[in-house]
Amino acid sequence: MKATLIISDEHHLSTHFNLLDPLDSPDSTHFVRRHANSISVLLCVDPTPISSDLLDLLPALRLIVGSSVGVDHLDLSDCRRRGIAVTSAGEDVADLAVGLLIDVLRGISAAGRFVRSGFWAKTGDYPLGFKLGGKRIGIVGLGNIGSQVAKRLEAFGCIISYNSRRKKPSVPFAYYANIYDLAMNSDVLVVCCALTEETHHIVNKEVMAALGKEGVIINVGRRALIDEKEMVQFLVRGEIGGVGLDVFENEPDVPKELFQLDNVVLSPHSAVATPECFDALEELIIFILKAFFSHEPLRSLVELE
Repeated sequence: MKATLIISDEHHLSTHFNLLDPLDSPDSTHFVRRHANSISVLLCVDPTPISSDLLDLLPALRLIVGSSVGVDHLDLSDCRRRGIAVTSAGEDVADLAVGLLIDVLRGISAAGRFVRSGFWAKTGDYPLGFKLGGKRIGIVGLGNIGSQVAKRLEAFGCIISYNSRRKKPSVPFAYYANIYDLAMNSDVLVVCCALTEETHHIVNKEVMAALGKEGVIINVGRRALIDEKEMVQFLVRGEIGGVGLDVFENEPDVPKELFQLDNVVLSPHSAVATPECFDALEELIIFILKAFFSHEPLRSLVELE
């Protein structure tokens, strides 16, 4: 017998699962109520809000499978309360996080502008950058992406520590219960946690001050994890070493002050956008669903606690 799940768009998964598409019904709420007791998985192929009211209609739901990195369209606290697991996609995000960090430290983009503008021939060598190896990296949110970032940066000889809702017994890295202490003991903060009421502006002026004048912030998480106005002021005043940003608080509007700063590297919210990632997405979803219905460990779990 095939497992049953609800899907919010067309997918080529019917050879493995019974798919229920609410778009097949003129009344999606009635559709959900009619199938509620048989729906154990919700597959989200776009950032449609998944509210507490919808979860109330699905008493048998045990897993939400996301097809994107962001999960702020989900009520994560309610998922945690109900015991519903959540997965996301986008391991390629970790690659961009490392790329942004290397660029900020070594000034690759700024040095490229220096060469293209002809300043190398006119003024001589470009200022030296900083090495990555040996840097103390504080990861904010050691979920799927955070763990992938840690794996990559360990290979560079970095010292990893992290902040999360709770300490992970199986992880060898140093744990800090609050982000302020993490910043105090880090050269770099890599922000990749989910956006919730608790994590909104989790990187505030106190955290930036604790990180210090040579500290670097990388954000490949969600746009409102950093207090952007405070961050701009810290950069303008030279009170922080640099930032690498793939997300912004009021996208696609980006603070103009950032455009003139060579210690700022910007990316247009494209961390997950690689052809390889899109090609592998359906394979990942099928893997997660087969694991779930076989009672095996899930990949790409979102940290809920």
